[in-house]
Amino acid sequence: MAFESLSEKFQSIFKKMKKEDKLTEANMTAAIKEIRIALLEADVNYKVVKAFTEDVKEKALGQDVLLKVNPSEMLIKICHDELVELLGADNTAINYAKGGPTVIMMVGLQGSGKTTTTGKIALLHKNKLNKKVLVAGLDVYRPAAIDQLGQIAEQVGVDFFQMGTDVDPVIIAEKAKEKAVAEHYDLLILDTAGRLQIDEKLMDELKNINKKVHPEEVLLLVDAMAGQDAVNVANVFNADLRLTGVVMSKLDGDAKGGAALSIKYLTGLPIKFAGVGEKMEALDIFYPDRMADRILGMGDIVSLVEKAQEVVDQKTAEREANKMMKGDFTLEDMLKQMKMIKKMGSISSIAKMIPGMPNITDEQQAKAEKELKIFEAIINSMTPYERRHPEILKYSQKNRIAKGCGLTNADINRVIRRFEQSKETMKQLNRYQKSGKFPNGGGFPGGK
Repeated sequence: MAFESLSEKFQSIFKKMKKEDKLTEANMTAAIKEIRIALLEADVNYKVVKAFTEDVKEKALGQDVLLKVNPSEMLIKICHDELVELLGADNTAINYAKGGPTVIMMVGLQGSGKTTTTGKIALLHKNKLNKKVLVAGLDVYRPAAIDQLGQIAEQVGVDFFQMGTDVDPVIIAEKAKEKAVAEHYDLLILDTAGRLQIDEKLMDELKNINKKVHPEEVLLLVDAMAGQDAVNVANVFNADLRLTGVVMSKLDGDAKGGAALSIKYLTGLPIKFAGVGEKMEALDIFYPDRMADRILGMGDIVSLVEKAQEVVDQKTAEREANKMMKGDFTLEDMLKQMKMIKKMGSISSIAKMIPGMPNITDEQQAKAEKELKIFEAIINSMTPYERRHPEILKYSQKNRIAKGCGLTNADINRVIRRFEQSKETMKQLNRYQKSGKFPNGGGFPGGK
């Protein structure tokens, strides 16, 4: 995940500051030096690094309450506020039209994933925002691009408009908007042609489309892996098209994060969407405050709750939670819970959203996912009655289950043992919660 290394370094800096009694010129200078190095190593533009560190130091040493506030907490708050400002503050919302369809014009270099991202934005608006969406194919230079967009539109369940490859893209855009208005669409997304390099012909075409349909949003797709090149591309497109924002792809990859932290300061363009995976659902509305939380190791509970709401309705969640708390759940219930968690994303991505959770290594994630697969295989090899009453399992039945899933009796015994331990733990927690008394040293927070 982008920012992972930067996040670890920020947390290390804050940990050192916890040992200080107050903020001073000396310890702030040392902390700022480490922050500067961390940002530069994350490929953040040096101008951005200079401005960020100067602002942080000025605000930290300018506080009147230094003696009353924990230095680490003060530094975290100042860095958080500055990161939010750097990432766009309140300037990342989509400018939706008050009457008629909102038009989003997608632009970018060829091969950047623009057509796929058009589909992702369409799906996000259809599923999360309940919008009626139309996508239009304007890339007449590559017939495969129009076909691809049509396939994606069908996949995500939105309507598709195209006029083939023999029509001027400006006319296609005009006709697409007429259809969107006449048929009361909420959103029209125009997938324009990209180029291997920026040229005058491309820009003239894009400018003409812009003048004809007057889109509310002109969004440039940039690759987080491109580093400072992303800023250069944005500046060139912005000079001719007056972009309204960018979509940052591959923020789930190994990008250092420098492009995301630099682009708003250097171009004035906020990030409006963030690509976080290859699946069509892997696109998020970009929230600067939530991203700042993640960078500083503060988690992102709001996004975690939203992801949970996407895979299960509230009544089902409450019912399942009550069963879990009472210890009145079966292996089937545990399997349901695991499947819901898998829909929310990888174990490491979920862990990053929980404040205070340590980073999960690739090795730990692989081990956890292997355990989940074993658990699922064993339960799927049981009969419905056995899943609800594992205590009835005899040696012969375990042999049958083991053969069915290609595992051993020892694996089955381990799964059942963990299941019983989980039930007992939840029953204890429920009793302690009702009484308001937690056992000292019992592993529960807030023991009395």
